[in-house]
Amino acid sequence: MTAHPSKDPLHGITLEMQINALVARYGWTKLGQLIKINCFRSDPSVKSSLKFLRRTPWARAEVEALYLDSLQEMPAEEPESPAFNPWTNSRTTKS
Repeated sequence: MTAHPSKDPLHGITLEMQINALVARYGWTKLGQLIKINCFRSDPSVKSSLKFLRRTPWARAEVEALYLDSLQEMPAEEPESPAFNPWTNSRTTKS
């Protein structure tokens, strides 16, 4: 059985990964300006944002669209920073 690659650009990327990447790129203040929802403006946290976005399809669609746009805006000549890459291992080794 062969695995077929998904055509969905968000395949394998969780909503939490998207939020963390957007917060790392824009910060909560700018994110609240780009997507006008209270979970990004009033006492923002990943947990409260996830709770709201999972119950509100239109807001989740806005976050997914911004996430995809932010991936396309990244300059091709610069290497991707670990803060913007949702697949990076957050653990660092200390010698």
